[in-house]
Amino acid sequence: MKLYVHIPFCHAKCAYCDFYSTPRREWMEAFVDAAIGEWGERSAGLSEPVDTLYFGGGTPSSLPAELLRRLLEALQTENLREATIEANPEDVTDDWVRFISGETPFRRVSMGVQSFCDDELVTVGRRHSAARAAEAIDCLRRGGIDNLSCDLIYGLPGQTAGSWRRSLERLISFRPEHISAYLLSYEAGTRLDAMRRKGTVTEADDDMAEAMYEALCDMTRMAGYVHYEISNFALPGCEAVHNSAYWDNSPYIGLGPGAHSFDGFRRSFNPSSLKDYIASGGRGFGITEEESTDSRFNDLLITRLRTRHGLHPDEVERLFGRSVRDFFTATAIPLISAGDLEISPSGAYVIPESCWLTSNSILLPFIRV
Repeated sequence: MKLYVHIPFCHAKCAYCDFYSTPRREWMEAFVDAAIGEWGERSAGLSEPVDTLYFGGGTPSSLPAELLRRLLEALQTENLREATIEANPEDVTDDWVRFISGETPFRRVSMGVQSFCDDELVTVGRRHSAARAAEAIDCLRRGGIDNLSCDLIYGLPGQTAGSWRRSLERLISFRPEHISAYLLSYEAGTRLDAMRRKGTVTEADDDMAEAMYEALCDMTRMAGYVHYEISNFALPGCEAVHNSAYWDNSPYIGLGPGAHSFDGFRRSFNPSSLKDYIASGGRGFGITEEESTDSRFNDLLITRLRTRHGLHPDEVERLFGRSVRDFFTATAIPLISAGDLEISPSGAYVIPESCWLTSNSILLPFIRV
């Protein structure tokens, strides 16, 4: 079983972020109490142990050590294959790293660098500088963190092909085991989207986004990284175990306001309200969504065809029956002829890496409604 814990606290909200978070630090202790309560309810019926743990947010590194310790003590951490905590560079100190590596099960840190250009960081409201990000990486390495993932964003306001390459070169020079790189998305309700509508910033056009994506693929490949999902690159043997579960139909539990869960057949979510979550004590808070066979097929298709492993017709038949397999294989024929799909040596259908950035148009004919 995979376990995700959403820590819904941030020092300040970045301009592009639409994940649920709050600056209300005075609610941290009550949140931990509620998360422990939710885990007590959710874990009662588990038939398998937790084997991956991921603390995301929000900003998990903003949670005080004593509260993080108390939350971890309540969870199952004895049989973990991987434990990851997200961090922002401004929170990474020698003391924090010493605590994480010495007193918690976390051996993998995922850090939001986003850019090594200060003007780009300022535009989107990041609180750290390029120099602070580099210092944080050095600090993590000194403290014994030998499984490091770093995030970058391309298509940032004011970013050029040259500045993007410089950020990539700088990050690759640190040799993190894992790199996640995302095309900037202007989500409704964010400050960045408001800035775009006012004309304060301009969205990168398709040609620029494609050029940046090509540079990303080329530079990471030359540096020895494996491009295993549309936004994720890893040194051999360092693919994210927990996140891969989201792409292979594995069940997972999500704790905290705004977290999502999947039991293999049904999806559920916790409403994005810390106040209500605390009031409920974390119990009976989730809302279950009944999914049709078509919806489950669409979910699997969208996630698996964005990975280098693709989706095998035999798996489609095993999960959804012969008729859905026939639909899948028939729909694939013209896409294979056009070069938008390939058949791997194992027989799986795979979108070529060069087409991943425009994969939505390839996926569209498969969507069942």
